Amino acid sequence: MTPDEMYEAVVNNDGTFDGKFFYGVKSTGIFCRPSCPSKKPLRENVCFFHTAQEAIAAGFRPCKRCRSDLTTYEPQREVAKMIKERLDHLPAYPVCWSAFLHELGLSRRRADALFKDIYQMTPKEYVDRLRLRTAKQLLLETDQQVIEIADLVGFEGVSAFHRFFRMQTGESPLVYRKKNRNVKHMEQEITDKMKL
Repeated sequence: MTPDEMYEAVVNNDGTFDGKFFYGVKSTGIFCRPSCPSKKPLRENVCFFHTAQEAIAAGFRPCKRCRSDLTTYEPQREVAKMIKERLDHLPAYPVCWSAFLHELGLSRRRADALFKDIYQMTPKEYVDRLRLRTAKQLLLETDQQVIEIADLVGFEGVSAFHRFFRMQTGESPLVYRKKNRNVKHMEQEITDKMKL
């Protein structure tokens, strides 16, 4: 590949050449991947390297934007993972959600799209799954009242929790608790009898 062809790939942000070469910008002392979205350098300021190690040995620093120092860098996956980790620790959605997205520099729409690309569901769908799983667990394993469980899984009112739970399971929280506790009790009795 000629230097002119490599420069063309840089100008076009062509990610198909990532890992095949790196380019250094003499005026900044930084080296990047061909797909880097940074401002395009003038041709006379660019030099090319086969590896990141060559660029570092020539005195260039890795770009913080395209992370040219990493073997693989998937910023979308990284951002989606950060969103998921935040959602795992939020008892409710969208508490603090807007502020968190602002920190990441994302709109809600962009965050939804990124998350869905990686996890095949929106952040809200993911949170709903977490809420439902936690609610079911609390209903079966504790004697907490439904209103307390509703609060713990992020609902401001018990009626909203009832609607959500019925929509997800087809039954009310109390019916679910009674029915599944009976099943659990019967399974335990069978297990105990088999031990005799």
